[in-house]
Amino acid sequence: MAEGVAARRYAQAIFEIAQERGEIDRWLSDLSLAAEVLKEPRVARFLINPDISFDKKRQVLATSLGDLNPLALNLLYVLVRKGRIQALGDIGREYESLVNEWRGIEVAEVTTAVPLEDEQADAVARRLEALTGKKIVLQRYVDPGIIGGLVAKVGDKLIDGSVRGRLAMLREQLV
Repeated sequence: MAEGVAARRYAQAIFEIAQERGEIDRWLSDLSLAAEVLKEPRVARFLINPDISFDKKRQVLATSLGDLNPLALNLLYVLVRKGRIQALGDIGREYESLVNEWRGIEVAEVTTAVPLEDEQADAVARRLEALTGKKIVLQRYVDPGIIGGLVAKVGDKLIDGSVRGRLAMLREQLV
């Protein structure tokens, strides 16, 4: 839980800086790029290894991620020095969430039994926009186990229109 709180605080600070400097999208791409590089297990092990000096770690980061915004690179240095570099993915997700909230965008996770065609996805997004009053960006997932229909998760709301969900409801009513 403390890691999530720390990630949220870092993300909030980054968001405020990005707003002041007009660099919202630049920070999104920089955090995404840095998190992608840190997914490499060798890089992550190198950066958390206490036997390697901070100067060596800083040098490697500057060389491999030198195209980052200098403030983003400084963030990485701070996270390495404090032993929190593994929280970068969480920080990036929290930052993206803050940006989406600021832009009035809600991410909806939609699961269907078969892949949605683009027209169907647009129709689902429009319907969810009408329900929530926000701009919806769909993240599409496929799970044949739901048999048919769809399950949509928007924020903390779950809309289960799947055949599996309807069968489970029918089972409860019959029992």
